[in-house]
Amino acid sequence: MADVVETKLREYLKKKALKPGSPLPKELELAEALGVSRNVVREALSRLRMLGMIETRKKRGMILAEPDVLKAFERVLDPLILDKQTLQDLFELRLVLEMGLADILYRRMTEEDLKELESIVDKETGKVRTPFKVKNEIAFHGKLYQMTGNTTFLRFQSMLLPIFEYVVDLRKKDGILSGKVTHRDLLEILKTGTPEDFRQGMKEHLKPHFERLNR
Repeated sequence: MADVVETKLREYLKKKALKPGSPLPKELELAEALGVSRNVVREALSRLRMLGMIETRKKRGMILAEPDVLKAFERVLDPLILDKQTLQDLFELRLVLEMGLADILYRRMTEEDLKELESIVDKETGKVRTPFKVKNEIAFHGKLYQMTGNTTFLRFQSMLLPIFEYVVDLRKKDGILSGKVTHRDLLEILKTGTPEDFRQGMKEHLKPHFERLNR
């Protein structure tokens, strides 16, 4: 019943065209509108509160809140509690996401960003080709996400780090985990190439991961 009422409650709030900050009707009014008991309404409201969709303010009562859409993901994205297929799916999501950063990067990156990226590359062992190291991947790709200026991208990347490390650790036994295009190559593409050049370069950089998708 609580599941049904939660769904009905969401629809009710949509029909009322309530916006974040709008006061919600009292429990009794909601119960009468939905044709259920106050206890069931209270349970449904509790669920929405846990999702950050509603909150209680002094002197205002319940109001509709703007939920943090990534907060729930942050709580459950733990390799220890996810099955292998879910880990694989999330890893593939990250691969596709990194392929799609190109256009935003070229619109928003600055000279300072490129200098910082070059500093990260210079700290890697070797200048042409380096052995695969998770810390190098995190530093370089983390900076790319930061350069987009998109807070959601950056938070999502941070959430996927444990997944990335876990899946990569499982694949180390297969050999080289980075493609022919290195971080330095990608940096040079950012300096002189086009978004399409970068997409192709990133695809080649991630090629070993893509090749393992169907294994």
